Amino acid sequence: MADITEGAAAAGHGAAGAAAEHATGMPQLNFETFPNQIFWLVLAVLAIYFILTRVALPRIEGILADRHAAISGDIAAAEELKLKTQEAEAAYEKALADARSEASRIAQAARAEIQGELDEALARADAQIAEKTAESETRIAEIRAGAMDSVEEVARDTAAALVAALGAEPADDKIAAAVAGQMKG
Repeated sequence: MADITEGAAAAGHGAAGAAAEHATGMPQLNFETFPNQIFWLVLAVLAIYFILTRVALPRIEGILADRHAAISGDIAAAEELKLKTQEAEAAYEKALADARSEASRIAQAARAEIQGELDEALARADAQIAEKTAESETRIAEIRAGAMDSVEEVARDTAAALVAALGAEPADDKIAAAVAGQMKG
């Protein structure tokens, strides 16, 4: 009979312990486990910090540096083409001035013949300069468009990498929409 009483008491004590566990509330708010929780929180934050500083951020920095170098090179090439266009225009202006001074020195009899040759030379020079100017403007526009595409691509890649680094699944359409919104204003 004593065994039965002891068993019932132990069962009652087990039920009371389970009821006490349910009465304490959420385990996260139990003050007895705070040091353990703080330890794991600090450990997780340090792990994320080291992963970001050693892996993710150096990769992003490398990509941005490469893009910056490419854009700088493209802009330098565009400036060089612009200078060449200006030199060609100056040469055209000089050739035009020389042709006019030469035409004024020629006798009245040869003036009609030389004027025809001058008009022909001017037409060719104008066509060449117009062609070179149009080509240079096209190249500059392509370089600028490529630079903006590169910036937008880097922004999308960076945003996707950051979203992935934070543990979420990057949605390409949402990232593209967000980047496009930021690029517009």
